[in-house]
Amino acid sequence: MVPYKDADDDAVFRALADASRRQLLDRLYARNGQTLAELCEGLAMTRQAVAKHIAILEEASLVSSKRQGREKLHFINPVPINEIAQRWINKFERQQLNALADLKQTLEGKGGH
Repeated sequence: MVPYKDADDDAVFRALADASRRQLLDRLYARNGQTLAELCEGLAMTRQAVAKHIAILEEASLVSSKRQGREKLHFINPVPINEIAQRWINKFERQQLNALADLKQTLEGKGGH
């Protein structure tokens, strides 16, 4: 497996800014350890585009890879996202954020009340 390196916040934010890369992360979250071919299935992207997105995610330490025979498996690395959450989100009071989220859901008619 490619060793984990400390993520650069800017690289992580740039990687997460793209909807296609977030979709690839969602796919790895749902089923970790996929090959490039598996990640390409059902996407409206070329294999080369998916490979480029994976390379950007790897550079941001959001994805790591491991060779298994002739295949290269890709794995999500949640550590950089957690570090950003701790640094940028957790500095706000969780109770206040939860209250605002509940209010937003209620106002949008999505509350379970």
